[in-house]
Formats: sequence, structure tokens, C-alpha cells
Amino acid sequence: MDASIAYALAASALLGSGVVLANVGLRYVDSVRGALVAIPATTALYWVLAVFLLRADHFDAVALAVFAIVGVVFPAVVTLLGYESNRLAGPTVTGTLSSTTPLFAALGAVVFLGEALTPAVMAGTAAIVLGVVALTWRHSGRPRAWAPWVIALPLAGAAIRGGALTTVKAGLALWPDPFVAALAGYTASSITVYVATRAMPAARRAPFDRRAVPWLLAVGLCNGMAVLATYAALGRGKVSVVSPLIVTYPLFTAALSALLLRDERLDARALAGVALTVAGVVLLARG
Repeated sequence: MDASIAYALAASALLGSGVVLANVGLRYVDSVRGALVAIPATTALYWVLAVFLLRADHFDAVALAVFAIVGVVFPAVVTLLGYESNRLAGPTVTGTLSSTTPLFAALGAVVFLGEALTPAVMAGTAAIVLGVVALTWRHSGRPRAWAPWVIALPLAGAAIRGGALTTVKAGLALWPDPFVAALAGYTASSITVYVATRAMPAARRAPFDRRAVPWLLAVGLCNGMAVLATYAALGRGKVSVVSPLIVTYPLFTAALSALLLRDERLDARALAGVALTVAGVVLLARG
């Protein structure tokens, strides 16, 4: 298996695990302050690891600036947009529209990086997006209780995530070090989350329950390692191949939820989603 595909699938598995852990941790704390625990904790871990892993052999100031600028919005802003969309419209709309990330990433890669989309890559991307939509869709049976503009939140998150992948790929061409990209990005994201927390109205702040801390630390670890694996995949492969593979994380979320939380069941829709997603991964691996 190509290294970029292996890293991308590892990132997907870690993201899926983080979603399951977050479902438990966010029972005790609001989403913004949950991010304030998870993201800075991961940043602190990165700085500890920097003692052993940081190398300045290929230092490039422009690349460092690119990684930091991306970090202002990813993962911080993407996380906050996802939380807010989930609060207003629920996980169905959020998960479904967030699965459009590969479309934005592929468009950016073609326009700005000159990547070519082969028929296999296009077919694989389409299959994965459709599979993820099938996996994340839930019939509520209730009329819509949210304003139409709310769909802009998960779409903005998908566009930002897709743009971040393309931009980081460009930065890695200047300084090919995924660890530096993750370190700079998470440091900037910690600042973003802190500012967002300070700006949050007091009325929206739920009491902080210490029981959330170990879960949020685990979420931060999963997400942080997922970002590192993502950047490692981008350093070795095309954005148009890596981004659809990463968005397969609902497969891992569904499997872990069924195993650990026992709140998922594989009906015909879910099985169709699994089949489409796996088919898409096979197409990308061969394309």
C-alpha cells in the first residue's frame, strides 16, 4: 500500500475515534470550552515532542507562515463551526454537508497546485462522498427547526478544511516536515480557541465538569495525531487522493460506536454507505 494512503487511512481512523470520545466528553462541558481543553493540550504535547522531533535543516520562513496561517482556521475554526452546526441543525446536516470536503480540496488542488484528476480519482471521490452521506444521514421525522442559513456553517467548515489541505500541501513543498506543519498549526489554533472562548457570552457557558477532562484529552490526542498523519499523507501524495480517504472517518465512528457505545446498528442504508466508501477507497488506491 502506498504510504500516503496508509497515512490518510490512519488519520481517518484517529478522527473517527475522536468523534466517539467527544460524544462522551461533551456531556460534561460546552463545545467551545471543550475545544479549549483538547486543542491546547495537544499543542503542549507537540512542544514536548519538539525537543526530540523538531529539525530546522530545511527551515523556510514562508512555509512556517503558511502553516501558522492555516492553523488560525484549521483545526480551530473548523471545529467550532462543526460544533455550532451540530447544536443548531443536528449531526445529520452537519455530517452530510461536511462530507463535501474532498470536492473543495480537489478543486483547490487542480486550480492552485496543477493536480490532474484521473477518472479513477473522480469516481473514487464520488463514491466516498456518497458513502459518507449514506452513513451520516438520519431520518428525524420532524419538520425542519432551523433557518436555511445554518447550512452555511458546515459548508464553510468543509471549504476551510479543503482549502487548508491544499495550502498545507503547498507549504510542505517549501519545508517538507509534517511535524513542523502540525506544531505551527496547533499553536495558532490554540490562540484562536482561546480568543473564541473569551468572546463567548457568559450565558452560553455551561458549568465545567472535571469528568470531561480525561475524555477531552483523549480527543485532543486522537485529533492531533490525525492532523500529523494527514500532513504526512499530504507530503507523500496528492490532495485529490488524500482528502477523500480522510473523510471516510464515519466508517470508524460507526464501528466504534457500535462496539463501545452500542448506539449504532447496520441497516441497509449503512451497509450501502460502507460498500460505497470501501469501493471509493479501492478506486483511489488503484488510481
